[in-house]
Amino acid sequence: MNKGISRRRFVKLAGTAIALAALPGCGALAADENAKQPVKTKEKVAGTGGEHYVPYNERSGAEAVVYFTRDLSAAGLLKIYDRLKANLGGKVAIKLHTGEPHGPNIIPRPWVKKLMADKLPGAKIIETNTYYGGGRDTTEKHRETLKTNGWADFTTVDITDEHGTAMLPVPHGKWFTEMSVGKDMLNYDSFLALTHFKGHTMGGFGGSNKNIGIGCADGKIGKKMIHAGDSGSQWGITQEEFMERMTESTQATVSHFKDKIAFINVMRNMSVDCDCAGTSAKPVVTPDIGIVASVDILAADQACVDCVYALPAESKKDLVERMESRHSLRQLSYMKEMGMGCDRYQLIDIDNGDKVINAQEAVKGIKGTWVPDGN
Repeated sequence: MNKGISRRRFVKLAGTAIALAALPGCGALAADENAKQPVKTKEKVAGTGGEHYVPYNERSGAEAVVYFTRDLSAAGLLKIYDRLKANLGGKVAIKLHTGEPHGPNIIPRPWVKKLMADKLPGAKIIETNTYYGGGRDTTEKHRETLKTNGWADFTTVDITDEHGTAMLPVPHGKWFTEMSVGKDMLNYDSFLALTHFKGHTMGGFGGSNKNIGIGCADGKIGKKMIHAGDSGSQWGITQEEFMERMTESTQATVSHFKDKIAFINVMRNMSVDCDCAGTSAKPVVTPDIGIVASVDILAADQACVDCVYALPAESKKDLVERMESRHSLRQLSYMKEMGMGCDRYQLIDIDNGDKVINAQEAVKGIKGTWVPDGN
């Protein structure tokens, strides 16, 4: 004991310290006084390798099931949907990209109309407003664009951030612990990602991961969290970090719906630019391939990427260059790291008696460049 302090004085001071620590916040205050060194947080570092394609024989782990059809029509869409319908029930949300005004490459409206009328009569298409300026950055402009593009002719699209936002947890996230989404998405019991697979200006390619990760994040908060972060620039996040942030946003929605979710990717009119580019999208050169579907999001997107890489060199070069230059293949490796699915799969050819095929067989006979299908 310090000889300069009497026993009575010491006991009094000790009692005061105990009393202070018992008060709300005082324990932390006392700790702060005794620990002047700042707490070091682990630096967040993006992964690498997003510019490198990993061939199938170099992957490991379990296999998922992916269905495939070459039938790019309403009939083909309905046929492949039937393989997933057991996962969907109650009030179903259909998340698809409805496009900027007069967007030339979006999934044909008659296909979606037929799917909803025949298979999902009680479902709703859901969307969110955009982060960038244009024809969809406010609900009012968005509704006008929906009319222009023909969606309002047969349905009412639910713009889920029209009435506000909600935060969903991101399990095991590196960049986020939660993500801001349109709050009206929480009104649904199950979720169908109906995705136009194509290139993307920042994401390299846009599959189910992009459709959900960007498309379900609300326009003003969630999308800013992904695209800007703390960079100080509206589009400050790029390459692997962007892929990881987008994937964590997807994880929030996928985890919310659990096993009440399914994924369909339509490989048609695959410009290197997203449908958000509208009429300014670069002309399509990559040939159409078909439709894939799975209840495993990673397997669905991986199968599409594998089909593109299996095309002849002259057919795939533009889309592959877009994927690799943006380091977009990090989407796939990060989904696997996040435990979101499998990058190995059985590809079931529903056009030929459910024969198990590979990506090379799926694109057999496809060559040259894009030819319009008339839809």
